[in-house]
Amino acid sequence: MRRNDKEITDTEVIDDIVNRSAVCRLALSETNRPYIVPVCFGYRNRTLYVHSAREGKKIDILRKNNNVCVEFDVDHELVKADRACTWGMKYRSIICSGTASFVDDDREKREALDIIMAHYATGSFEYIDKKLTDTIVIKIEIESITGKQSGY
Repeated sequence: MRRNDKEITDTEVIDDIVNRSAVCRLALSETNRPYIVPVCFGYRNRTLYVHSAREGKKIDILRKNNNVCVEFDVDHELVKADRACTWGMKYRSIICSGTASFVDDDREKREALDIIMAHYATGSFEYIDKKLTDTIVIKIEIESITGKQSGY
């Protein structure tokens, strides 16, 4: 990281930023063409879970290249100044790189969906069998993670 004074290294702070994010941005690469999509997610033990329809561009790309990058950001605030080029932005962000795989085991899929649901709601969750069949769960094992903040 170019600016060490902005780096976040505390794993509790990193986890807090991830856990407070409403969505993350999943970046994929198809024959050296980037593709990024905002997704709902669940996070536990340095592992991300994302759900998806069984077909679509994201799934097509992942079947060819399972290397991914994921971005989270929170605490955005515009910082105005007297001159245009001196404005700034307060923020906290996390970028992760990892490897994606598809969860095929029904028990593991339910557990992953529970982790995703728990990110947005409390309680216990039941899933319709047809929806489980129609849904793919993507498991992303995080291999590297960096955090950055400005204005905090």
